[in-house]
Parts: sequence; C-alpha cells; structure tokens
Amino acid sequence: MGAGAIGGVTAAKTAGEVRRVSVLDADGEHVNLMSDTGLLLDELGEERRVRLDAHADPGAFEGPFDFALVTLKAPHLEAALDPLVERGLAQTFVSLGNGLVQDRIAGIVGEENLVVGTVEWGATNLGPGHLAQTTRAPFVIGEPDGVTRDRTRLLAEALGTVADVRVTGNIRGQVWSKLLVNSAFSGLGAISGLLYREVVADPAGREGALAVWREGYDVGQARGIALEDVLGLPAEALVVRAPEDRSRADEALEVAMGYAGATKASMLQDLERGARTEVDVINGGVVEKGREYGVETQLNERVVELMHATERGERRPGRDVFEDLGGIIHGA
Repeated sequence: MGAGAIGGVTAAKTAGEVRRVSVLDADGEHVNLMSDTGLLLDELGEERRVRLDAHADPGAFEGPFDFALVTLKAPHLEAALDPLVERGLAQTFVSLGNGLVQDRIAGIVGEENLVVGTVEWGATNLGPGHLAQTTRAPFVIGEPDGVTRDRTRLLAEALGTVADVRVTGNIRGQVWSKLLVNSAFSGLGAISGLLYREVVADPAGREGALAVWREGYDVGQARGIALEDVLGLPAEALVVRAPEDRSRADEALEVAMGYAGATKASMLQDLERGARTEVDVINGGVVEKGREYGVETQLNERVVELMHATERGERRPGRDVFEDLGGIIHGA
C-alpha cells in the first residue's frame, strides 16, 4: 500500500520472490508505468525494470493477501485503509511508515491484525515509474505484544528478499529509536535541503541534529521506553549532555552515516513535490509526547514550525535553519 520510495522498492524486490505481489497507489501515472513498461529500479547504482501488478483502485484486487505492507504517508492512512478492511483484502497489516502512526493504524485494522516494522535503508522517488534504493540497512519487525508468531516469521522471510530483517520483542523501543533518526536527520535534512551526511558535515547542522536527538531521547526515557539499537548503534551513543560527550557522539555519527548518510529525507522529497510532510507525526510526535510527560522539546517544536512554513511557501529549504536552531540551543 503506497508505491513511493520505500513501498515501490520493496514491491519490486519481492516480485518473483514470493507467491504474489500487488501494488496500490493513488498516482495514476506511476501506476500505469509500473504496470505497462515496468518500474525502473536503481538499486545502489544498478538499474533494472520490474513489471508490477499495480492499481489505483482497491476494487481491482482479489484477496485475501497474507500481508498488506503499509508504506503510505500519514495524511492518507484512513482513506486508503478503510476500503481494504471493509473488503477483507488482507489478513495482517504491517506498519512500515515513519512517525507515530501505529495506534492510528491499529484503530482502523484492529491491533490483533497489526505487525509493526521500521525501515533503516533509504530510497528516493526520482519520478513516476522511477525509484532508487540509496542505502543498505535492515528492516526491524515485531508484534505489538512482543510475542513472535508464525506470521512474524513468514513476514521476515518475505522481507528478507529485500534486505536483512531483525525480529524484536521490543518493537515499541525500535519505533522510538527510529523516530529519533527521523526527527534529527530527516527533520533537519528537509528544512535545510540536505542529505543526512550533509547535515552532519555542517558543524552547526551536526550540533542541531544532536540536540534534536537528545530531546527525543529524553522523552523516550520519560515514557519508560527501552530504546533499541538503530543504525548500528545504541540510541544513547548520540546523546550529548556535556562537552566530554561530543567525541563519543562524533564517532557514533560516523557509524550512523555509514548506514544512512546518502539518505534524502522523505520529508524533503515531499516538499519538492509540493506535498504535505509527515512532520506532525515525526518531530510533532516528539513534541506531543513531550508535553504529555513534561519534557521540553523546543527544538522539535521549531522544526515543526519551520517545516510548515516551508510547506506554505513562506521559506525555502536552506542552511539558515541551523543558525535558527543554534539560537535556541545557546539561548540567544
């Protein structure tokens, strides 16, 4: 469900490897190209075409499918999921999107029908019928109640045709750790117009990303979440509270960028298409939970404000945001 960068690459790489793969996407031009000439997939520099069973209308599908992989953007969840649930097209729904959307999906499909996952590898939408996988990293999946079931193992086997898969009994902690990645690097990457590695290559951008990360980490701690490793690191490796923490965090960033440095933020891709971003469930998710648990999240609040200003056309992505955030960090 959703054949953007992550969903489309996943569909193309599973096609021919599992029993049946079908794609649902609202973009008619994209759907027609995937069905007719095939999706042009750039997989880490190697191109191939993959013809997919793609449709814009859920009424075109015959179910049930074992899994519906939900890679839709947050604003479109209800409109897309309701018809599939009504028609019983999928036995299990898999949340693979960014941000805090899992409870919303569970409310639509039923928590007993939901498996949750995160995607650490990156991909870019290059245009209708043309997608690129830009980094290599794993999926992490788990059941909301922490119990690994037959369906969890079957899903891991299917996704293993795309990337490495890790099954966790603490998907709640994994989701929050991934939220730190998205809030710090996707949030700042989008409002600055930079790749992840370009954000941290800028000294002010690095300082801002680490400070945004720390806010989200503190909210997670206040919620009692046991954070999982992400991008090859424990989440606390990027937490800076004193000058002596910085060298450790700098070393950790080198490891993290080895996994994700070439990633172009999905929210930046949204801005470039003139579409709404998911900032309200990413940085905004940190802000919402911070208010609930009494944790200050000034930097994440400012990222949300800057993102919405960019969506409205009041500003363009640029490095000036690093100075803006620096003023908050240093109390200017």
